[in-house]
Amino acid sequence: MFSLSPEWFLEPAPWYERMRRTAPVHQDEGSGVWSVFRYDDVQRVLSDWKHFSSRFGVYDEAGEAVSPIGASMIGTDPPGHTKLRTIVSGPFGSRAIAEMEPRIRAITERLLEPVASRGAMDLVSDLAEPLPVTVIAEMLGIPAEDRRQFKTWSDAIVELSNQFGSGDDAAMRRQREVGRYFLEVIQERRAHPGEDLISRVVRAEVDGAHLSDPDVLGFCILLLVAGNETTTNLIGNAVRCFLEHPALVERLAAHPDALPTAVEEVLRYRSPVRAMFRVALEDVPLDGTTIHEGESVLAWIGSANRDASKFPDAARFLPDRTPNPHIAFGHGIHQCLGAPLARLEGRIALEALLQRCRHLRSDADPMRLEPMESLIVHGVRHLPVTFDPAA
Repeated sequence: MFSLSPEWFLEPAPWYERMRRTAPVHQDEGSGVWSVFRYDDVQRVLSDWKHFSSRFGVYDEAGEAVSPIGASMIGTDPPGHTKLRTIVSGPFGSRAIAEMEPRIRAITERLLEPVASRGAMDLVSDLAEPLPVTVIAEMLGIPAEDRRQFKTWSDAIVELSNQFGSGDDAAMRRQREVGRYFLEVIQERRAHPGEDLISRVVRAEVDGAHLSDPDVLGFCILLLVAGNETTTNLIGNAVRCFLEHPALVERLAAHPDALPTAVEEVLRYRSPVRAMFRVALEDVPLDGTTIHEGESVLAWIGSANRDASKFPDAARFLPDRTPNPHIAFGHGIHQCLGAPLARLEGRIALEALLQRCRHLRSDADPMRLEPMESLIVHGVRHLPVTFDPAA
């Protein structure tokens, strides 16, 4: 959609700053997509659902979303969104998430155990990827032997989001694979419901009727992607930030109570989700220009979180920053339902990492890391680190 380099995907902040300053509301000539970059404008586009719809992607002649994730609550507006969100609000409430802490700690320790004595690891593939995959798979009731496919499927869906639901044959094939897999699981849970999250959604009723298979499939796809990508990139981006400040690594290892505040600054400084799509429902004036009805809009969350008009010294990573009104998890009715889970997983993973892998460091050139080449998510595919082996 845009002509972007690997360097941009790795570190887009200079581009954000330039666009905020010179073209805060900008239409891409090639695609016709609008971009908004300043905090107040991004916040409005994300939260003003009466003017900026969440119905993105490709639709058939009947107006139904072709992509399953487009039919999920992330791709719907009220009142449908409100009803869908209510169904899964319980398992993602603060009390339910807090009760998951012992299990998340156990998974984290199991992942770190084989690498702690080596003195080296790939932070992404050894910890940041498998932790959220395991957690969300257990919530969905997916057998352990099937989870190896989750990351591949999740990556394919993220890739398709760059092209508004169209993409190369391999990505489309993987999306069809995950659709078939979850439809089989949904049918099995309808016949034999358990206590997992899919069974809960299958049993739920909206206006006296059970959800259709496409509706339940939309939930599964959304939770697969949101349950993986946000937390994986939060953990990876946090370690990148910490490694750029070696003294901070030692301070956080000695004072883990400071981690929650530092994590919030990671969410602001290197937001795991860099942008979200919306569609204008009518002509909307914005910063002296007009976004016309039906035109697509990218709300650049990563740029909003670097806006100096909202965050003093915005270009610096300040681990003690308070207050920190970032919008890394969105804003308004579509604010990420899984934000408490992502924060908990991130805090537990980083605390265990800093305690077990002392004097964490990396010899890799930070500008030669392989980025996720996505408009939506911000992270790296690999992050080699070294540390003092555990005794």
